[in-house]
Amino acid sequence: MSLRLAEEFLTVPVDTIDRCVADVCACATHLGIDATPDVVERIAREHLLAIVNSAPPPRNPR
Repeated sequence: MSLRLAEEFLTVPVDTIDRCVADVCACATHLGIDATPDVVERIAREHLLAIVNSAPPPRNPR
C-alpha cells in the first residue's frame, strides 16, 4: 500500500507516507472502524492530498 501511494505522491518522503498509513490504521482501529486495506488506503490518500495541497508554491528565482 505504501508503495502504491509513494508512486502516486512522488514529492512526499516515503517515511511520511509510511507514518501516514500507520497513523490512519491506528486511528481507524481506535475509533472502532474496520481498518481494511481499502479503507486505510483511501483515508491515507486523502491525508496525503491535504499535505501536498497545503504546501506553499515554489518560489521563483529572481
